[in-house]
Amino acid sequence: MTTDFSSKEYLDKVDAYWRAANYISVGQLYLLDNPLLKEPIKPEHVKIKVVGHWGTIAGQNFIYAHLNRIINKYDLNMFYIEGPGHGGQVMVSNAYLDGSYSEIYPNVSQDIPGLKRLYKQFSFPGGISSHAAPETPGSIHEGGELGYSLMHGAGAVLDNPDLIAAVVVGDGESETGPLATSWELNKFLNPIHDGAVLPIFHLNGFKIANPTLLSRIPNEQLTKYFEGLGWEPIFVEGHDPEKMHPAMAAALDQAVEKIQAIQENARSKQDATLPIWPMIVFRSPKGWTGPKIWDGDPIEGSFRAHQVPIPIDREHMEHADHLVSWMKSYRPEELFTDDGQLVDDIKAILPPKGRRMAQNPVTNGGKVLTPLRLPEINEYEVDTHVRGGVEAQDMTVMGEYIKDVLTLNEANHNFRIFGPDETLSNRLNPVFEETRKQWLEKIEEPQDQYLAPSGRVIDSILSEHMDEGLLEGYVLTGRHGFFASYEAFLRVVDSMITQHQKWLKVTNELPWREKLSSLNLIASSIVWQQDHNGFTHQDPGILGHLADKHPDVISEYLASDANTLLVIMEKMLKTRHKVNLVVTSKQPTPQWFSLQEARTFVEKGAGLVDWASTGAGEPDVVIAVAGPIQVLEGLAAVQLLHERLPELKIRFVNVVDILKLRTPEEYPGGMTDAEFDALFTTDKPVIFAFHGYKGLLQNLIYRRRNRNVTIHGYEENGAITTPFDMRVMNHLDRFHLVKSAVLSLPQASQYAAIIQEMDEKLAEHEEYTRRVGTDLPEVADWHWQPLQ
Repeated sequence: MTTDFSSKEYLDKVDAYWRAANYISVGQLYLLDNPLLKEPIKPEHVKIKVVGHWGTIAGQNFIYAHLNRIINKYDLNMFYIEGPGHGGQVMVSNAYLDGSYSEIYPNVSQDIPGLKRLYKQFSFPGGISSHAAPETPGSIHEGGELGYSLMHGAGAVLDNPDLIAAVVVGDGESETGPLATSWELNKFLNPIHDGAVLPIFHLNGFKIANPTLLSRIPNEQLTKYFEGLGWEPIFVEGHDPEKMHPAMAAALDQAVEKIQAIQENARSKQDATLPIWPMIVFRSPKGWTGPKIWDGDPIEGSFRAHQVPIPIDREHMEHADHLVSWMKSYRPEELFTDDGQLVDDIKAILPPKGRRMAQNPVTNGGKVLTPLRLPEINEYEVDTHVRGGVEAQDMTVMGEYIKDVLTLNEANHNFRIFGPDETLSNRLNPVFEETRKQWLEKIEEPQDQYLAPSGRVIDSILSEHMDEGLLEGYVLTGRHGFFASYEAFLRVVDSMITQHQKWLKVTNELPWREKLSSLNLIASSIVWQQDHNGFTHQDPGILGHLADKHPDVISEYLASDANTLLVIMEKMLKTRHKVNLVVTSKQPTPQWFSLQEARTFVEKGAGLVDWASTGAGEPDVVIAVAGPIQVLEGLAAVQLLHERLPELKIRFVNVVDILKLRTPEEYPGGMTDAEFDALFTTDKPVIFAFHGYKGLLQNLIYRRRNRNVTIHGYEENGAITTPFDMRVMNHLDRFHLVKSAVLSLPQASQYAAIIQEMDEKLAEHEEYTRRVGTDLPEVADWHWQPLQ
């Protein structure tokens, strides 16, 4: 018999399901025992401390119930993203009701003991969080930090043509900059080969203590707003369930049929013209179905419903009858059997096992991950037979490699590049021999370059948030890619990266979560090469920010040259469940190390450079470098020192994997004390030219025995100036390094002439650059000369 999914009989079952979800969502807030309230409530049935949120719960449960309905009606491949920050019960309750939760956590069974465990664990020590956390089946988006729901949904549906991401956007969340920008994502979803995002904008009117901005805008203005952004809004609003159920059913039917019509037209005609996608604007009261008034103040429909709406806990039971009345308003006796299971009539409308949103395979992305096919990096090696004899742009060399990664994985459609309008600026030009920038807006020739409706690069929106968030959604659902940005402006999304590493840290501890491809970050346009942008573009702080995060999931690399970058990139693309950062130059620079040398640096984290070292055995001084410009200045300093002090024994050390400078107790794979001492000695002076802030390096090595380390790093001095003057301003140039080396020697007083010479060179440099506008010829034209 054909099911009438719009009949009153069917919608009554949807209503019953909604009431069941609301009932156990309230139970998770308050209760430890007596889950179906079969006996009078007692203090021991209630949590000692009630922690959590209520305001968005009933509205989201209503949405979830109706999404289940359209999954059944249209046999949809759909999953749920919970944008509102504090609604953890929603996805837990619904995953529990459809059986998905108990399959993963058998101790949280669908019976009375299981209900008790479900209730107890919520916002409880040793339990689960008040967000849609990694522990929750069906979740790829925690929502602890607001603004990223739509971009995660869009990243998920890229190259997933049959997938619909149902994204609930909270109206508080809508006030964040990233979310406001995310409405533009429709310009980047190709209806032929990508899936669809169905935004459901949940206007419940209030944030923590204030009204929300867009909730106060009349529907006529909201319509203009969203139509101007290229969406077709469908409104559902009210508070009476009798009217809201048929209205929501009709709206979702309309939205799904529009999505299907767009995709059918685009795919049958191979026409990727930018469509007008539907969205739902859903107005319901904050704290819907909960207490209406408390102590004379409104609760439902006000900000007071945001958290725990009525003050009840084990020590304050005087109002317990109000909790019982509230929970019994859902009529649990109609919803659950005596042993705590959903009644059969409600079970009958659950989506079949393969279609439940909590079980969608993309929400456990490692399950659907296909490893990348990678070319052999030997084919791209830059010749370093003459050290520094070849100049190359490291990012352009890597671009040739990435171009072939795109080619090799073309059939799988599982690799993309993301960035904020900087792919060309960051010198990845070779990729456009293979692909284009995906863009569905109008293309105007000949002004536009490399734009096309289909492409593997998304960088045509100047929003670090959106581009990095799309990558997160892409890798969370089982694909691969990287995000390339100017080094200073990775700081724009460092909080997003933090949230992702928290996700990885937690999922590492969940055996049912499969390992994801890594979140790969490329920082180019570096602090030391900003002669045309200046001080605003000078900030290497992303290194320190990530170094503070959980060591199991973070790796940080400073690429010395193009060959080192190739080795690092190959490793990053092969790793799983990490946040990988590589900082690299994009400007023409001398090339120093062979691929084999680079492999050693990357594998061990650091290594001795024998051809730039003098003397055998214990050195008199160690010149250590970490970073592409630091290699150049360090080598120039070695040459100056050797020319003036030929008997001085210098050891030159190159560091690439900077976190390996930490001990194994602090960082997995960190150098042992024996390995560290073998490179840096236990007491000899070390002059360390470091790419980032000095404090980070101090933090990395503070537990080592050698305290005789002088660090040269970024000192927050900058301007629009010459490349070498930038180094001088931060005391990281060759002349300052030589001075530090000489002053660190026991017989430093004997070398006053060298100190004076270096000071004179610095004075000459300052006069020349201010007069001519370029660097001294001896600096600009410097070449490495083999040490005699």
